[in-house]
Amino acid sequence: MPECHLDHLVITAPTLDAGCAYVEQQLGVRPQPGGQHPRMGTHNSLLRLADSIYLEVIAIDPDAREPSRPRWFGLDDLSLDASPRLATWVVRCDDIHEVVEKSPMSLGAIEPMSRGELEWLITIPADGELIMDGAGPTVIQWTTGQHPASRLADCGCRLSRLEIVHPDAVRLNTRLDAMGLVRNDLIDVFGQNGMRCLTAHVQTANGRRQLSGTGT
Repeated sequence: MPECHLDHLVITAPTLDAGCAYVEQQLGVRPQPGGQHPRMGTHNSLLRLADSIYLEVIAIDPDAREPSRPRWFGLDDLSLDASPRLATWVVRCDDIHEVVEKSPMSLGAIEPMSRGELEWLITIPADGELIMDGAGPTVIQWTTGQHPASRLADCGCRLSRLEIVHPDAVRLNTRLDAMGLVRNDLIDVFGQNGMRCLTAHVQTANGRRQLSGTGT
């Protein structure tokens, strides 16, 4: 049986500055600069949420070369006036090939990626779209030793819970169990007719705050 753990949350935005401003407005702290993803034509900023969990704000890098394939996380579909939102989540594992093989969900191809000194393998659908409108996770396997969250400044933010609402919660839960998701009381999945929504509850220095995003 494979085993996966929550690795990071993904905020998509039309610009990196807009995404970071949204996080600062909601949580009271601004994510710190990350870097560029040359193969995807994107860049990011990051915020630590635990020893091995972080928040990623990601957007198209206006200075990057146009990639030869669709960008990840549905970024090509964002309009310039789109609101930043919690779009999806990422789980980490020690054997990404086993997870992809066991997963009832189509997760996409396993791609090698890098940013600065960091290297990893990650699943990316060929069309760049979100899995189950973002309710289904992307899978990552870090191939460098130190987890990115451990490199980030501790701004006093801690993830309390990730709530995932999807019309077919039973099927989603079954798929997550098949992938070996370890929930650790952090991840709740439940159903509501016609509703697709992710909500992250984050404890901050100013109390509990939320980041959210509604799917299509």
